[in-house]
Amino acid sequence: MAEFPPSIAAALALAHPSWQPTLHVGLKAVQQAQPDYLPSLAASDFLPTQQRLFAAFALPLNSVRFVLFGEGPYPREQSATGVCFMDGAVHELWRPGVGLSKQVNRATSLRNFMKMLLVADGQLDSRSTTGPALTAVANRACQSHSGMIQTGAELQHNLLRHGFLLLNASLVFRSQVAPAIDAKAWLPFLCSVLQTLQQQGHEQVRLVLWGKIAEKIAQLPEASHFAAMTSEHPYNISFIANPVMQELFKPFHLLYR
Repeated sequence: MAEFPPSIAAALALAHPSWQPTLHVGLKAVQQAQPDYLPSLAASDFLPTQQRLFAAFALPLNSVRFVLFGEGPYPREQSATGVCFMDGAVHELWRPGVGLSKQVNRATSLRNFMKMLLVADGQLDSRSTTGPALTAVANRACQSHSGMIQTGAELQHNLLRHGFLLLNASLVFRSQVAPAIDAKAWLPFLCSVLQTLQQQGHEQVRLVLWGKIAEKIAQLPEASHFAAMTSEHPYNISFIANPVMQELFKPFHLLYR
């Protein structure tokens, strides 16, 4: 009998080799806690597709400086990439004369994250993040000399180069299963991830927890080794003005090349 269902095992190939032992231990922990979970998952329709279940772990273990926990994948196949809150349907970030692109506006969490970055950068006032103010930002961003990123892929690249492991509290989305149920099943897996970071001497890694489901991770014993910052999930408009998130992300200048 195979160690894991074939589709789950195939998805492991997308993870960086430095993570492979941890992911195997984590999946075994999921099996031990709920023996039927992985077979049931493999037999169901879930997001992300295209074997991207562990795509977040393309970032090498030694490069991790932050673990950013979202809640779960976007509920759309093209959007769910296996990487926390990065929407695969987003290419262009800006629309001159309008503001953010149509694809960014559809991805609520990404839209509010970008607005938070613009507020932190001093380009927007948190009391006015739509209309003419945002249009002016987009017009500046699209000028050839602006130095600002233009695509979702560039934003993801900037997060990765600053050591953000972009991980969802639940690695899957299923329309027929409540997100909290899938998130609970993945907790043993996440414990293994945190154990590895601690055992590798990565206690300086900080946890960034977005939303109610992600906040539960702070209650895990394995999380006690790390400093943690919590906030509402970015799909809440209040995230734009969150001072803790602004202070965290401002030094990275993620909107610039």
